[in-house]
Amino acid sequence: MGQAAISVTGLSKRFGTVTALESVDFDVRPGTVFGLLGPNGAGKSTAIRILTTIVPPSAGHAEVLGHDVVREAAAVRGVIGLAGQYAAVDKNLTGRENLRMIGRLTHLRHSRIRARAAELLERFDLTNAGDRPVRTYSGGMRRRLDVAAALVPDPPVLFLDEPTTGLDPHSRNALWDMIRQLVDDGTTVLLTTQYLEEADRLAQRVVVIDHGRVIADDTPALLKARLGSTVIEFDMGEAARALSACALLRQHCTESPRTDGPRLRLTSPDGSRQLLDVLRLLEAHGLVPRTVSVREASLDDVFLQLTGDQP
Repeated sequence: MGQAAISVTGLSKRFGTVTALESVDFDVRPGTVFGLLGPNGAGKSTAIRILTTIVPPSAGHAEVLGHDVVREAAAVRGVIGLAGQYAAVDKNLTGRENLRMIGRLTHLRHSRIRARAAELLERFDLTNAGDRPVRTYSGGMRRRLDVAAALVPDPPVLFLDEPTTGLDPHSRNALWDMIRQLVDDGTTVLLTTQYLEEADRLAQRVVVIDHGRVIADDTPALLKARLGSTVIEFDMGEAARALSACALLRQHCTESPRTDGPRLRLTSPDGSRQLLDVLRLLEAHGLVPRTVSVREASLDDVFLQLTGDQP
């Protein structure tokens, strides 16, 4: 394997007595999508801020394309793009004016700025809206423009911090397609996300962070394989009945069930046999569920098992 596009070793960050990151390690291969997942407050955005030179680490080492994020911060900034959680474009300028302004700020050749703005407007399906003020854009259009702005200097590494938060499903799918196109063209993408489906569809590798520590690092497929092939969900109607059923199953099942309000979730490598046994057990104790569903494990299930939190 060649040099990692992003390399993180023992990365830690403390804000006073609060530890945001503790000894985090991971590598990102060039030309891939890398997903950084975790509950709110887990340290994902802190990691992004360190890797993009916004804040220094308290300990550890990180490089982007071989450049140290502390000692060579200017060099790092020259090879990255960043789209944060909130649109950073000027709502009073047009889309085209925003992109041209970014071109000037990133020292793009003057002769190249106009053409680059036009290219990105076309690529992100914003040409028809390019000369309208951004304040007239929909949320999805603003998000696409924000990602386009991060790409003005054509960076080989792109950081996306929860890029589709607040978008409707159509806009989210459109942005996913654009991210795939970027990677096909050779861009390395590190994204944080609160949508587990997003990481499942886009990322070749996923790191899960909880309380500032890495608790999983693998491909989405192998993370899901850890749970077994089947997830069984029971709607018990009431939270109290779900808790009673959960306590009962813990006495009789090797797999640990989990509750979420009135719902009870159980993972199993042998779903069909497990389902019949569980239904008989619940019926014998007067805890017949309202509905039952059986499906393959998802990254949401992995997240819940690892962190104990809803994504």
